Amino acid sequence: MKKVLKVIKGIIIGIIGVIFSLFAIGMTVLLFSYNDYGVTEFGDKSLIMINDEIASETFLKGDLVITEKKKVDELVVGDQIFVYQVDTQGNVTIDLGTVGEIYEEDESVAFENGDTYAMEFVAGTSYKTYPKIGGYLSIIESRIGFLFMVLVPSFVVFIYSLYSLIVEIKYGAPEEEN
Repeated sequence: MKKVLKVIKGIIIGIIGVIFSLFAIGMTVLLFSYNDYGVTEFGDKSLIMINDEIASETFLKGDLVITEKKKVDELVVGDQIFVYQVDTQGNVTIDLGTVGEIYEEDESVAFENGDTYAMEFVAGTSYKTYPKIGGYLSIIESRIGFLFMVLVPSFVVFIYSLYSLIVEIKYGAPEEEN
């Protein structure tokens, strides 16, 4: 009976280890895929997390919006687009607005309120929205979140493995009971 429980325990620990490893690798890939503006980007898709400043009727706080970058000639007046705003100190915020005018010759767009952006600052239009996922992802991608959800557990597993190795070397492997 003890042998069966030991096998089940090994399987459960193995499954948890694989899930944690995939989670840690996935989060690391997301963090290494940041663009120049601190947003996760894969090709022409960006992951925008909706916060209080850009929440609207369409996009609620905590939503995760996958945006698709488009060329200036693919945009139409009335499209809602996400743009990067860079202040004088280099801090980046994301803004959401409705396209009011398109300037193809200048490769820029203007919002209905008159704010004009070069296409290099346009994150894109909404491709797909996942409600509430953005709130969780913002916690995980934060420095403290990554520290306590990935690095600390990895360190604890490493220390436990090192402890087990030292005990096994010092006292030998435990003998199996039949």
